[in-house]
Amino acid sequence: MSDKEKFITALNAKYNPKGEHIILGKGMLDGEVVTEVNVSIPLKTVNRHGLIAGATGTGKTKTLQVFVEQLSHTGVPTLVMDIKGDLSGIAEAGTENDNIKDRYSKTKLPYSPQSFPVELMTISGAKGVKLRATVLEFGPILLSKILGLNDTQQSIMSIVFKYCDDKALPLVDLQDLKKVLQYVTDNPIGKKELADNYGSIASASLGAILRSIVAMEQQGATTFFGEPSFDVEDLLKIRDGKGVVNIFRVDDIQNKPNLFSTFILSLFAEIYMTFPEEGDSGKPKLVLFIDEAHLLFNEASKTLLSQIETMVKLIRSKGIGIYFITQVPGDVPENILSQLGLKIQHALRGFTAKDRKQIEKAVENYPTTDFYKANELIQNLGIGEAFVTALDEKGIPTPLVQTYLISPESRMDILTESEIDELTRNSDLVRKYEQSIDKESAYEILNKRIEEHTQTVIPKPTRGKAAQPKEEPGMFEQVIESRAGKTFLNTLAREGAKFILGMFSMKKRR
Repeated sequence: MSDKEKFITALNAKYNPKGEHIILGKGMLDGEVVTEVNVSIPLKTVNRHGLIAGATGTGKTKTLQVFVEQLSHTGVPTLVMDIKGDLSGIAEAGTENDNIKDRYSKTKLPYSPQSFPVELMTISGAKGVKLRATVLEFGPILLSKILGLNDTQQSIMSIVFKYCDDKALPLVDLQDLKKVLQYVTDNPIGKKELADNYGSIASASLGAILRSIVAMEQQGATTFFGEPSFDVEDLLKIRDGKGVVNIFRVDDIQNKPNLFSTFILSLFAEIYMTFPEEGDSGKPKLVLFIDEAHLLFNEASKTLLSQIETMVKLIRSKGIGIYFITQVPGDVPENILSQLGLKIQHALRGFTAKDRKQIEKAVENYPTTDFYKANELIQNLGIGEAFVTALDEKGIPTPLVQTYLISPESRMDILTESEIDELTRNSDLVRKYEQSIDKESAYEILNKRIEEHTQTVIPKPTRGKAAQPKEEPGMFEQVIESRAGKTFLNTLAREGAKFILGMFSMKKRR
């Protein structure tokens, strides 16, 4: 049996799932496309998470686009973090060109240009569905982790949340939280209520929490916290049999790393708490793609990383898959990398000693293979080629295979401004979340309390029908109340006192 026949037999035994699946491309051996080998991924294991890695310009974004399209075909919705702003073209059909013709002629697969249902989403002022969440939904622990508070400050935050719960003070946005902190710090009544019922709290600690909130506001968190809060069930839409591709536009995330981490973690937590356990459903309910994942991990604190790791481990049971897209596998922490079942590795470049160590580390994480010299080939993969290893239907890792990836069927370019306007204008979700709701919450309630207390301490003149007109003073009273009258009375009293004291003195001398 030739090497090619062995290759076909070995790979088809692992990449030919019986159940519903998606196809990423064709296997390659010795630089040639082997059309007999489909690199197919069973939908059953897509919720086991994954990684798409590779150097700049090797085709990661187009691989992400292909993956999202294939999932949409099977009715699986996705949420894609579009860091570079170049994925919106999924909403429009692609155009066949010479490169696409050549690629599909090698794979012997049909090319069908088409558009996919898309929702554009944002946490800033960009066009699209406005994503919001309330402070109360975050809770004291998660909010403390995002703010980078220490253990003492975190316990204080828990007390503040309990105080608001007991006093019926809804925490909707950061303005509410700041007002409560100021009220229990500076207002005598609020300070006493907190001290009497929950214990004394140092003003310095409350001030530190307040400064952390202000720092987050500088990154644009003011627009993120509020109502109406986003319902994660709206991520599960299907149109005309295709899963909706929800594109989260975060092209300015480099300036707002904490806000990005805040959104990701809150989204994980909300999905985990909202979605029921799926068990073995046959295909994922939703798949999340986090592009430029190093931005998330580089800026995250240890507690935040621990929280993300926990969520990655737990969220799989909800039928949710999470995929990280980055340049080198080393960008993803080891504890999270070990949880990723599917790995799509584009070419890595070994220009420096550090780069070569990253290559060695990446190759060590792949299954051993007799068909490739992985440490050499990984540096020579062409554009649109990648090493792939996944999990089969039984959850067993598949052999490493050099894959000739298919091209996207949608546009491989961004939407124009007029196309974005049309897309958002016709979106039901944009209309649903467009206008923010400013209900009466902690800020308004405390302002009323402060005003009422001020009026009680300094009563205002009575007005209305019940008020009685004040009686005009007589002439004698007017004279007495005048400045001259008061001076005369003071002089009279002083001289009278002298006269009486003088009489006592005279008696004493006699």
